[in-house]
This record gives sequence, C-alpha cells and structure tokens, in this order.
Amino acid sequence: MILHQLWKRATALVVGRGAGAVAAAVALVAAVAVGGTVSGMSVAEAKPAWGFAGRWACSGQPVDAGNVITDHDSAGCGGYGSWYQQPAKDGIWTCSGSPVVAGYVITDHLTSGCRGMGAWRHSLAHDGIWTCSGSPVVPGYVISNHLRAGCGGIGSWQHTHPHDGIWTCSGSPVVAGYVITGHMTTACDGAGAWRHNTARVGLWTCPGSPVPSGFRSTSYAAWACDGLGGWVLARA
Repeated sequence: MILHQLWKRATALVVGRGAGAVAAAVALVAAVAVGGTVSGMSVAEAKPAWGFAGRWACSGQPVDAGNVITDHDSAGCGGYGSWYQQPAKDGIWTCSGSPVVAGYVITDHLTSGCRGMGAWRHSLAHDGIWTCSGSPVVPGYVISNHLRAGCGGIGSWQHTHPHDGIWTCSGSPVVAGYVITGHMTTACDGAGAWRHNTARVGLWTCPGSPVPSGFRSTSYAAWACDGLGGWVLARA
C-alpha cells in the first residue's frame, strides 16, 4: 500500500514539477522498496545492537519526551547527521548532549562512547547513588559526599535522602523544611560541607540558609554557624 501511494505521487510529479522532482521521488520509492530509510541506512543498520525500539531523527529535531539519545551517525540525513533516540531505562548509555529524563542521574562517563563523541550512563536515582559532576540533583535529594577521582576523573557526588543533622557538600540543594546550621571547610573531599537540620524554634542558622514558611529569623550572634555568624529561628 505504501509503495503504491508513493508511486502515484511520483507519477503526479511528471506533470506538476518536472523531471528533477520525479527523479527524487522515484529514488525515495526505491529506497523503501529495498528496506532503506531516508537517512540512507538500512533498517537493520538503523537499530543499535544493544538497544531497543527507538527511531532515528535528523540533527536539530526535538527529542521525544521520555527519550534519550543513544547513537549518532555523522553521514545520516544527507550528511547533516542523525541521532538515535529511544526511551530511557535504568543503566542506559547516552551520547554527550542527550537530555536527562526526570528521575534519572548521570553515573558514569566513557570518552570513546557514542562513536567517539563520548557517552554518559543514566541511572534511576536512589539513596546513596554516586553521580558524575554536572549530573542533575533529583528533587528531594541532597549531596552528601564528594570523590575527586570519581566518574573517570571528572569527579563524582553522592545523592542521599536528607535527615535531621546530615552534612551536605557545598552546592547541595536544601530540601523544603530544612535549614543550614553548621559549616566545615575541609569536609566533602575538600569542597566544604554544611549541616542540615529540620527547622524548629531555637535553631541557629547560617548565612544564606532558607527560612521555611511559619518561621522567622530574629537575634544575630557572631559565634553561630562555626564562626560565620547566624540568626536564631522563631515562630512567624
């Protein structure tokens, strides 16, 4: 049915658009007839051996929601390049520049992956998982440790569910309902660390700490927050 429709379009071009357009249409019919694709690859070649159902898209086309990019063909789409996208799954390797689907983090890096462009492994976030520098932090998590030599030498950070009194690395998000109450310059493999506590009346908070709804900052003391200065929490 598809071949019949394409052939009807090709013959219609004889009258309407001239021989050049007809030649292009006939080439498209021939490609479909032998199992090819518009990008010039056969159906078999267009499926990465280690992946599952997805599709090739030309450079510049949007990536479907929930999908990641897992392969690249520089000769695809008439030389403009094409990218293979498929649904995200735990542990999947993706090309540099691939979107990171919500709920996932980046956990490893391979410089030679994705045909030399570099590849990154995507994993579902869970308590204690180590992530590469530059990975998004999933909402509800904090960064609790740092390893400079991790993730192939680019550095890695540990994702953890927060709890009262947890020490987090500099740059970690502060989960709603928590405040920052202490500081250590040498922790987190030298990156520095901040203590997070659930907000309550009487806590001394550090400069830059959020003030949760229902609370307000009052008196100041220079000795608070390990000498950085701080303000005590009171009910709003």
